[in-house]
This record gives sequence, structure tokens and C-alpha cells, in this order.
Amino acid sequence: LGLLLDHLRDVGVLAIPTPAGPTPLEVMLGRYRVYLAQERALGERTIVRYVDVARRFLLRSSEGGGVDLGRVSGRDAVRFLTEEGARCSSAWAKAVAVALRSFLGFLYLEGLIDGPLAQAVPTPAGWGATVLPEPLKPAEVSSLLASCDRRSVAGRRDYAVLLLLVRLGLRAGEVAGIELDDIDWRGGELHIRGKAGRVDVLPLPVEVGRALAEYVRTGRPRVGHRVVFCRIGAPHTPLVPATVTQIVYRCCDRAGLRRVGSHRLRHTAATHMLGGGASLPEIGQVLRHTSTATTAIYAKVHRRALSGLA
Repeated sequence: LGLLLDHLRDVGVLAIPTPAGPTPLEVMLGRYRVYLAQERALGERTIVRYVDVARRFLLRSSEGGGVDLGRVSGRDAVRFLTEEGARCSSAWAKAVAVALRSFLGFLYLEGLIDGPLAQAVPTPAGWGATVLPEPLKPAEVSSLLASCDRRSVAGRRDYAVLLLLVRLGLRAGEVAGIELDDIDWRGGELHIRGKAGRVDVLPLPVEVGRALAEYVRTGRPRVGHRVVFCRIGAPHTPLVPATVTQIVYRCCDRAGLRRVGSHRLRHTAATHMLGGGASLPEIGQVLRHTSTATTAIYAKVHRRALSGLA
């Protein structure tokens, strides 16, 4: 629809709208966005989520879109978090709490509120590491990869995406963000743009490298941007993380498997490495965990080692 409206404006059928000036709310959120990007070095997806939480909090606490920060109180923060937690999972409620603390901390840092209201935001109840990762079985992984028709452009692209997820354990956003300059073909290395602007280097397995080369040479359309994976049909824009997940869904449907998300393939990569004899620190290095506690969950699926303890 946007393309049609732009065309009608170009030929003079529709008038070009006069852009309205930013509201005080948008000015405030713009400053917060700059703070998250420059001071906190957060990724774009995280910034979008934090700004969205801040917008909803201000709209709800200011009754209709004002930015009367003098009225913001700890009670407003608790009420907002309680209402959010009533309609979502405990994991999402925790994410909202973190975003809300960040925004209130920004307001206090800028001198826009008198007290450190971030301390008034409680932590929603929830216990981590209470479930086991559910990896795919080797036969299911083989069926998933075999579902890609590599004679077609879409099949070559999807096959390369799946290998990056299940062999290297990349996140959907990391797959979508790979650029041509991130691949060192001669050195056999892949530069990964991870969370908080972090860049890591992983070895590029032969199987994954061949799939990438096959797609780039015989499938990737000629486009102006350097992002590796893009849409098959015009416009050939880069893939977004949600599209990577949709690729996994479609492959599951073709393979006759239950639908799993892209993060399940990350769990699969870690579990298969563990079964192959890799240690937890080695798995943490491949998955690029910043905390050993994050990797420790995979200790619970090492059944041979656990049987010895039992």
C-alpha cells in the first residue's frame, strides 16, 4: 500500500502530507533510544522492545499521552507491571520488568524524576532452569535438512539457514545479520554479530561453508546491500529474525515434524555437541554465552554422566 501511495503522490494525484512535529512523548522516547544505543550498546531488537515498554508505561501512567513526569511514582510502576504480568507469561513479565527498570533509571540519570524509582520495580515470580532443553533427534534433523529442495533458490537459501542454526547454534537475529564481509572463505571463519554489539569469530565447517557458497553463487539475487540472506521475491530486502523462524516452521511442515522455533535448533546443536564429548566450557564458547550459568542447563541432559551420579 505504501508503494501505491508514494506513486500517487509522485504523479500528483495525492497531496504530499505535511509532517507533523514530534510530540513531547516522541522527543522523550527519542532521547531514550539514543541512550540505549550509545550508552548501553544494546541491539536494535532490544532497543525496540525497551522503547515500546517505555511508551506504554508513559501512556498508561499519564492518562493519554502526556509526559508529566512529576506524576510518575513507584505505585505507577508496580501497577503497570502487575497489569502486564496478568496477561503474559512469567518470562515476558521479567523482560518487561528489566525494560521498565532501564527506563526509570534513564529518567533518574537525566534528572527528570526526583528519586530512583527503578528500585520500586519488583521481580516477577519465576524459577529458571526448571525444564530440560528439548533437542531434535538426529533423524529429525536429517529430515529437516532433506526437506529443502536444493534445486530451487529458496531451497538453497533455507538449507544454508538451517545448517547455521543446527551446526553452529546461531540465533535467528545472528543468521539474519550475516553480511558477505563476515565470511572469511580462505580462512574458514565466520564473524558473528551478537548481542550488545559483540562480534565473535567461529570456525566455518565445510558443510556449512559449501551450503553458503552454493546459495551466494547460484541463488542470492543481485542486490545493493551486503546482507547474505534476503527475500526470494522482489523487493529483495534482507531477512529479519522473524522470517528465519518462519523458514524453520515451513521446513518442519514439509518434513512432517512438529513445529519448533529457531532457538530449539540452538538447543539441538548444544545437546549434540555434549553427546559428542564436548565439555560445557567448550559449548559455552561456541554458543557465546556470557555466563557459565547459561550453559549449565545442558548438564541436565547429559544422561550418561547423571547416571553415574545417581
